[in-house]
Amino acid sequence: MIPQHTLKSIAYVTGVGLHSGEKVQLWLRPAAPDTGIVFHRVDLDPPVTIPASPEAVRETRLCTGLERDGVKIATVEHLMSALAGLGIDNVHIDVDGPEIPIMDGSAAPFVMMIREAGIEAQAAPRRFLRVLRPVEVREDDKWVRLEPYAGFRLEFSIAFAHPAISASQTRAVVDFSEHAYPRFVARARTFGFVHEVELLRGMGLAQGGSLDNAIVLDEYRILNPEGLRFPDEFVRHKILDAIGDLYLAGRPLLARYVAHKSGHALNNRLLRALMADRSAWELTVCERDEAVTSMSALSLGSVTT
Repeated sequence: MIPQHTLKSIAYVTGVGLHSGEKVQLWLRPAAPDTGIVFHRVDLDPPVTIPASPEAVRETRLCTGLERDGVKIATVEHLMSALAGLGIDNVHIDVDGPEIPIMDGSAAPFVMMIREAGIEAQAAPRRFLRVLRPVEVREDDKWVRLEPYAGFRLEFSIAFAHPAISASQTRAVVDFSEHAYPRFVARARTFGFVHEVELLRGMGLAQGGSLDNAIVLDEYRILNPEGLRFPDEFVRHKILDAIGDLYLAGRPLLARYVAHKSGHALNNRLLRALMADRSAWELTVCERDEAVTSMSALSLGSVTT
């Protein structure tokens, strides 16, 4: 039996909010079995709690944002991705502002803080959400699909009319029977374009965006002096985002995810379509031998940490 996992101790980090540009503090606290992932806005009196779920998603234009009774927590996808990648099932997330800090634009800083806090197995079985039949969502030339698969595999392709992105690798595959999340996914950074940043700042958004927390491109090239961390960093970050968006299902998936030009909105629509069709999925408990072959990095990375 694969057990559920939480943190051994409280993890703390501070950073800048991508849109507000203001300092944000973040705490991750251990949680009891079957708690799930629960966000708390601790700057409010009383604090407002928002359990992670597909239905809590209210913003998908520039990030994945949660909302409850008018209270928002934006940019949760990178943290959710790190929690999924390290196999954390139960955690309380306290934040003292309306967004999760952007850090370096990847999930690597969250992976580091989780590992430093330690990961603890719990006396309860981990339940996986197994996809039983294909579910697909389309919008114009964009599409995303979940299919049955004995493990967790993500295939993503992108298409941008930009010379630097076209010159990079625009398709990537991550299969967690072969690829470890911290090495192959976590360090891929978000990216944006100078003309979009200027427009967003004029709207009061992206105040915290910089070359320190994103890959920034002008009309022709990448502006970051260090260049890319991976030849396929653009599309690899889209996989990072998808892992975080899909983990809002509340369970690790046993599925093949295939997407073309998808983003937060289609990922959320896909999850909602899946959850609405009770014949398309089941909850299951994996034995350790099965998880070793099908979900090695996601379900066992935490065991060996």
